[in-house]
Amino acid sequence: MSVSDPYRVLQVRADADQAVLKAAFRALALKYHPDRDPSAQAARLMIELNEAYALVRSTEIREAFDRAQRRAMYGFEAQPPSVDRRAAVPPPPRSASAGTQLHAGRYTGWTLRDLARHDPDYLRWLSRHASGLRYRTEIYQILGRSGSTAA
Repeated sequence: MSVSDPYRVLQVRADADQAVLKAAFRALALKYHPDRDPSAQAARLMIELNEAYALVRSTEIREAFDRAQRRAMYGFEAQPPSVDRRAAVPPPPRSASAGTQLHAGRYTGWTLRDLARHDPDYLRWLSRHASGLRYRTEIYQILGRSGSTAA
């Protein structure tokens, strides 16, 4: 499934503030989360929501998506580039940081400390997800030292 208009999926205007996008995603995710609505339709909507938010979750990613959309609209590209959020990201050099290393997922080979610097949102998500249960204490410590919380 590929999302062509993340703003429509998130039910916001294309010029909405970044905080509005985040709030819309959280509200819709809360509504359609499999723990609250076990239906197949809710599962499909949740997948679509996650894909849509991945395209606009940060200012940089959103600007790249909007730029690609404009280029496609004016015929400079046949289609905007798709963003595969599941693609593996190569870890930083070994000398970057010591600590617990992830052994599965998008950030295989990364340490939790490197991940906190690179993608703190993913680290927060991991602290709440079942796959990150074994790392939770260390994640809380790392986020606490950086002045952030897991919430």
